[in-house]
Amino acid sequence: MTQNQALTILKTGKSVFLTGEPGSGKTHTVNRYIAWLREHSIQPAITASTGIAATHIGGMTVHSWSGIGVSTALSPDDLAAIAGRQKVRKRVAAAGVLIIDEVSMLSAATFSMVDLVCRKIRESLIPFGGLQVIVVGDFFQLPPVAPNGEKAPFAYESDAWQRLNPVVCYLGEQHRQDDPVFLSLLGAIRRNACGAAEHATLKQRLCETPNAPENIPRLFPHNADVDRINAGKLAKLPGPAVPFVMEAHGPQDLVEFLKKSCLSPELLELKTRAAVMFTKNSTERQFVNGTLGFVVGFDRATGYPIVRTRERQRLIATPMEWAIEEGGKTRARVAQIPLRLAWAITIHKSQGMSMDAAVMDLAAAFEYGQGYVALSRVRNLAGLYLLGINGRALETHPDVARRDVQFRVQSEKTEEHLRGLSAEDITFRQTQFIRRCGGQVSVARDDSHSPTHPSTYETTRELALKKLSVTQITQHRNLTPGTIISHLEKLVAAKRLDPRHELLHLRPEAGRFEKIKTAFEAVTIKEGRMALSPAYEILGGDVTFDELRLARLFL
Repeated sequence: MTQNQALTILKTGKSVFLTGEPGSGKTHTVNRYIAWLREHSIQPAITASTGIAATHIGGMTVHSWSGIGVSTALSPDDLAAIAGRQKVRKRVAAAGVLIIDEVSMLSAATFSMVDLVCRKIRESLIPFGGLQVIVVGDFFQLPPVAPNGEKAPFAYESDAWQRLNPVVCYLGEQHRQDDPVFLSLLGAIRRNACGAAEHATLKQRLCETPNAPENIPRLFPHNADVDRINAGKLAKLPGPAVPFVMEAHGPQDLVEFLKKSCLSPELLELKTRAAVMFTKNSTERQFVNGTLGFVVGFDRATGYPIVRTRERQRLIATPMEWAIEEGGKTRARVAQIPLRLAWAITIHKSQGMSMDAAVMDLAAAFEYGQGYVALSRVRNLAGLYLLGINGRALETHPDVARRDVQFRVQSEKTEEHLRGLSAEDITFRQTQFIRRCGGQVSVARDDSHSPTHPSTYETTRELALKKLSVTQITQHRNLTPGTIISHLEKLVAAKRLDPRHELLHLRPEAGRFEKIKTAFEAVTIKEGRMALSPAYEILGGDVTFDELRLARLFL
């Protein structure tokens, strides 16, 4: 599914699980949706499972927003006490949309408690009291942890999730990785299908500690050594450090939350030649959260650090703000130079970053998803330097891998449903949603969901007509194979491509095609349609979902 399609669905008011691989644009899509809501005078409740994730989207933790704090369960008395707090009651009652980012780290118990609070305060038996709930994240990433350190059930395992039954929007575009071999490796990890080829690929990136590049960040599973490494490296550089102190405004408790969650430290000390990393996205798109560089000096007029990025771009790093917003107003904010020392960083803090390169030691990886999060930070294999790796680093939670197949199938059904809606239907639903939230209807219709939208579909069509393979098209367009196949499906459905004459070069090899055809025929007899998941099961995983989708174009 494309970002535009997901955005179209979000605007209809449906509760949505917005997911996709790292770099697929989940946060970007959410930020576009938030902007659209505000354009229509709707103020969403913006939350996340952790403080760091919350600062990325200008919100607060869902624990704080809902008033549950560190509770692991709520008695009737606890629920009544939370509902009686004026601040909590006011914000929950006033919300029309609840956004929860990084849902992979939110336990089933916490998700259910938020549902209870919303229903109690909003005096409704409907899930979350009738709020549109947007849960965002990728369950292959870091999982929830119970207070006692034990594994906790995922949010999707809760009764609250089942009752909410969110529409699944699985983003298929790729805006971080640009290396087909690396993308294939990450895909194999997601499927728990790493074999000899994947291990051989990673083995090529192994290096001894003395040979690892000095001035790119090192990712570690544990936090113990990170500050020591950064402080030690800085101390070895000549001259005194230049300090930059964070400015803060707002209530003390909210300010302390922002300071703790912000990736830039409260006291940032820098020297010329210090290895640094940007910790925020530039509004002018000069850098992103994770852009690497070196301090090459300090601006004479302002004193701010001058950073030369790995692309040899020279930038003056000026202060930026991190804020907590509620009801359209800023409740607290901090301002700091958007940098941190980048000789070392924890895997946990790297989640959400797009890094040019990283040195990582995954020999001590101990948690499902840790290795995947670390590996998926970098853009390509050339930027990956491995000091060590163990078997656990390439493992993902087996239940998540199974559930991911279901999420992909559900997203496909969502796409099919969207294609069946007319532009008038979509506009009507969006207008009704805006009015239900008390917003203002005043903007023109967005038809970017159309399969004839020239900015992306037509480009794929032109490349397909040149008889390029899916792999060649992905290389031209820097998109995933799944996205390209999605484009082809929509173009065929819109009669913009004829598979019998214009796409025959993409049909699977004859023997495999006949095997897939037989499986689809068996599924169609049983279910009345060519569903992917049952066909995949019949074939015992001997084909990929992408092969199934390509073959289906010719049936």
